[in-house]
Amino acid sequence: MKSLIFTGTATALITPFKPNGEIDLEKYRELIEFQISSGVDAIVAVGTTGENAVLSGEEHRALMKCAVETACGRVPVICSTGSNDTEYCIGTTTAAEEAGADGLLLVTPYYNKCTQNGLIKHYERILSKTKLPAIVYNVPSRTGFNISIGTYKELSKHLQIVGTKEASGNMALAMEIRAQCGDDMPLYSGNDDLTVPMMAIGGKGVISVLSNILPKTTHEMTEYCLGKDFDKASELAFEYLDLTNALFSEVNPIPVKAAMNMMGMNVGGCRLPLCEMGAENKEKLRQILIRHGLI
Repeated sequence: MKSLIFTGTATALITPFKPNGEIDLEKYRELIEFQISSGVDAIVAVGTTGENAVLSGEEHRALMKCAVETACGRVPVICSTGSNDTEYCIGTTTAAEEAGADGLLLVTPYYNKCTQNGLIKHYERILSKTKLPAIVYNVPSRTGFNISIGTYKELSKHLQIVGTKEASGNMALAMEIRAQCGDDMPLYSGNDDLTVPMMAIGGKGVISVLSNILPKTTHEMTEYCLGKDFDKASELAFEYLDLTNALFSEVNPIPVKAAMNMMGMNVGGCRLPLCEMGAENKEKLRQILIRHGLI
C-alpha cells in the first residue's frame, strides 16, 4: 500500500481578502489555527476554494509559505499547484517544495485540456521535477476533462501519485477506480455530499469545503467512516445535508465565504469574476446557519 499524505478530513481552505482586495495573511494564519485546533487532519492551501485562478504567482507562493509555517508540522499541508501549463506548474511545485509542503494537489489541465496520454505525460514531467507525493484532482465540471479508468490505472503505477480527489460526482466512476486500481489509487471525496458513500467503498477521506465552517463535525464524520461506523457518519451527513447543499447553491467559494462572514469570521469577499451571493440564496443560507445554531 502507498504511504498516504493524510486520512480523514483535509480542509480546502478559502483565501481571505482585505477590504482593499489584498490577501490577508494574518487572517489566513488565524483560519489555519482554527482548523488545527478543531481537529482537521490536513490543510489544502490555494486550491479551487482558495481562488487560485485569480491569484498572482507571488500571492500563490506567499500563501503556500504561510500555510506551511503556520501549520509547523502539526498537520500535513497539501499545496495546490496544478495548471494547464506544465512548465508553470513545475515552477509553482518547486516553490511548494521549497516552502516545505507535505504534498501536492494537481488538477487536470483545463481549457486547452489534453488527451489522456497528454495527461499522463503532464503528470510524469511535473513529478520528475519534485520528490513530493501528489494527489491528482478530477473535476470535469470545471475543467471539461475527465480522467478515464485506463488513465487511472496507468497513473496508479506511479509511486509519487498517492491518491485522487474525485470531484466528478460520479459514484459509478469511483466504484470502478476502486475495482480497477484498489489501494494503488487511494480515493478521496471531492464532494462533501458524497463523503460517506465514497468512504463506504474504501475512500480514505474528503477534501472538504464544509470543514471551513464545521471542521470538528467533518472530522468526526470521517473518523466514524474510518472506524467503519457508517450509521453514525450518515447521521451527521444527513443532519448537515441542508448546509452542505447550500454551500454549493452558487459557485464555490461564494457561499462558504458568505457563511463565514455571517459567522463573524470576516474573511472578505471573492475576487471577480466571482461576485456577491444572490440575495435569495444568501437568505436561505442565513436561515440554515440559524437553524444549526451557527449564527
